[in-house]
Amino acid sequence: MITAGLFVAGLVALVTGAELLVRGAARLAYAVGISPLVVGLTVVAFGTSAPEIAVSVGAATRGQVDLAVGNVVGSNIFNVLFILGLSALITPLAVARQLIRQEVPLMIGVSVLLLVFALDGRIGRIEAATLCAGMVGYTVFLIRQSRAEAAALRAGGADPAAPRGRAGLVLDAVFVLCGLALLVLGAGWLVEAAVSLARSLGVSELVIGLTIVAAGTSLPEVASSIVAAIRGERDIAVGNVIGSNLFNILACLGIAGLVAAEPLAVAPAVRTFDLPVMVAVAFVCLPVFFTGAAIERWEGAVLFGYYVAYTAYLILRSAEHDALPAFSAVMAGFVIPLTVITLTIVIVRAAAKP
Repeated sequence: MITAGLFVAGLVALVTGAELLVRGAARLAYAVGISPLVVGLTVVAFGTSAPEIAVSVGAATRGQVDLAVGNVVGSNIFNVLFILGLSALITPLAVARQLIRQEVPLMIGVSVLLLVFALDGRIGRIEAATLCAGMVGYTVFLIRQSRAEAAALRAGGADPAAPRGRAGLVLDAVFVLCGLALLVLGAGWLVEAAVSLARSLGVSELVIGLTIVAAGTSLPEVASSIVAAIRGERDIAVGNVIGSNLFNILACLGIAGLVAAEPLAVAPAVRTFDLPVMVAVAFVCLPVFFTGAAIERWEGAVLFGYYVAYTAYLILRSAEHDALPAFSAVMAGFVIPLTVITLTIVIVRAAAKP
């Protein structure tokens, strides 16, 4: 009963926090002349990544390295496949040109960099410091870029900032802070309930990190992106996911690697399967976003289906189930090639359009 109560309370806190965060962040964006996309990539992304940071840093300080690393890798896979897939199934998502040109290639590059860092089986302090420096540099660059665009609009006679009184700005800031607090609190309750259940079933720490904890700490992104999509703030919905993935790698693992007593060990299973999957998922975003600059419902269904397949594989692998070889053969011999062919055809057709 306690576990069920924590789960329900966490869910309520997440939904409420997401609504407050998206509403306050969108209004502040218009008020100060920063685009909603940049707000989604920074304020909302950092806020919804706070649970991942808390879990990974806490796990690293306690020596639960598999949980710390698995949480980040699993969250990034979950963000793209589950959240974007589900959001696009609800309503097709428009993709800003900046994401296609700048953020998605950056997410791919950062994902590949993490894979390279992990090849020797560890993430040391120098590598962690590099990730943290990348996060600081990226955030400063985004804010300066947005302010430069706003200044250019003002010079052309347009004012990107919506007039809003001081009381309104204070209320929006309160919405953002309360929303972030509820998101972090709700995610903590949900993760605690889920981990308690998983451990009682004898599931390994790595699988818990890749699935239950990753999904639990990503629930703020789920709530924020779905609420943003429903409210028509689609730049925030998509930018939140891409920004969260960047924050997860650069901030979560960067800070965790700096505070851990020893270098973060990366399990062989993560190096040989889960990290390559994370990199592949990042690469998938480019052709999906490129085709028509939108994520259509069928593309959302493909992404969501792949997350179901990935989770099924992890469960079968953890249980060493007899169906694992057949499942792997079907995925490798049929589903993945069919997806590659379909994406290739779609890209060629999109490129051929005048």
